[in-house]
Amino acid sequence: MKFKLLLAFSFWMLLVTVSCNKDDISFDAPSQQLRFSSDTIFCDTVYHQVRSETYLVKVYNNENKDILIPRINLEKGAASLYKINVDGKAGYDFKDVPLRKKDSLYIFVEIAPQATGPEAIAEDRIVFTSPAGQQHVTLFSVVQDAEFFIKTPSNPNVINNHTTWNNDKAKIIYGDLTINPNITLDIQPGTKVYFHKNSGMKVSAGASLNINGTLNNQVVLRGDRNDPRYDTIPKNWNSIRMEAGSTLNMNYARLFGGTRGLEMKQTNATISNSIIHTFQEYGIYAVNSTVSAQNLVMNNCGESAIGIFKGGTHNYIHSTIANYSKVLSSANRLGIFATNEWKNDSGQSEQGALQLNVRNSIVFSDRDNSVNLEQTPGQQFNFQFQNSLLKYSNTSQAGFNFDSNPNVIQCLRNEDPLFVNVYTSHLNLRVKSNSPAKAKGNVTVAAGVPFDIANVSRTTNPTLGAYQ
Repeated sequence: MKFKLLLAFSFWMLLVTVSCNKDDISFDAPSQQLRFSSDTIFCDTVYHQVRSETYLVKVYNNENKDILIPRINLEKGAASLYKINVDGKAGYDFKDVPLRKKDSLYIFVEIAPQATGPEAIAEDRIVFTSPAGQQHVTLFSVVQDAEFFIKTPSNPNVINNHTTWNNDKAKIIYGDLTINPNITLDIQPGTKVYFHKNSGMKVSAGASLNINGTLNNQVVLRGDRNDPRYDTIPKNWNSIRMEAGSTLNMNYARLFGGTRGLEMKQTNATISNSIIHTFQEYGIYAVNSTVSAQNLVMNNCGESAIGIFKGGTHNYIHSTIANYSKVLSSANRLGIFATNEWKNDSGQSEQGALQLNVRNSIVFSDRDNSVNLEQTPGQQFNFQFQNSLLKYSNTSQAGFNFDSNPNVIQCLRNEDPLFVNVYTSHLNLRVKSNSPAKAKGNVTVAAGVPFDIANVSRTTNPTLGAYQ
């Protein structure tokens, strides 16, 4: 027992000795300005009463001394829509914040605002006050009012009546939203539809989905993470699933960022002036469907921009079907894949006749081949490429012979279209003035689509693809 007491006393004395020998820390007023990891924080677009993700600002002390920052505060104080946490403490006004020499402190920022209209700007500043002068970091976010569609065990999340969505509020979908049989959903110009992770939309048999964007007011359908880095990442949501006998009319829409874009089964679809990009598998996945598309732009899809299964009837006119990707660089990334076959949910093979027409279009990628046609013996497999620019490797990869083929009419192969920018962070699939696609379109075909996706006339010297 005496030994234990002696050991405890010795340990206590050691702590006292170390404590007494420890250098006292003194903090001085800053004599230089602070340095920040960023002078502006652009927060994710946020929705009414929904908390944003957390953003980080690092504050650096470049001086060779320990300093005490007299004040760090939100300029709008307690009325601010933003919340900050300074070195582990939450609040909106902080006094005498210590910062060791050559060290940094963390400020965490988030926002959970009240919307004051369809779309507004939320702005504030984190102000740093010291003898070296006043500095600030700007906080900026777009705030949208929102309507939520949330699937729960007690709420099947269905649309039972003919419905129109306007752009007064963003639509945010959690889980699958189902349009019931024989019901129509009209989505009006400027409406923004956001899908949460693992969410999607189902359009039942006999139902119609009408996406009615305009040139200057397109409809946007995407994942609900609005930070710009998510614009180039697929698999943020699932798909729009069109059931047998459903109908799709889509004009001036931008659809991106999911696993599959339009997932169609025996669907009648008309697609105009739209951009579909950045999907883990397919931008368009069509099973025995009828698809008519013009002025369609596609890019950055893992398996293929367009996947055609169990045949169907497909017409693509003045479309730009590209497939370039850094994120999905190891995937197949075809422009068009078409086959007579399809395996159903039971694993059984089903077959159907195919009619595929591609006219005045560009089907290109950074892979060796952008088209793969797989015909099932004994099945009707009709195709025609007319006045189009294709990336073509060889017959075995493409599934058809390019040369001396009556179904390949006045087409170009393997000539770089010279897109302005193929990557989704700065996506611009217009072609440059010296592109081989310039003035190569068939005039008669162009007359059927006299204006390009930007409403520019193409009745003379039509350029291949969606852009004149």
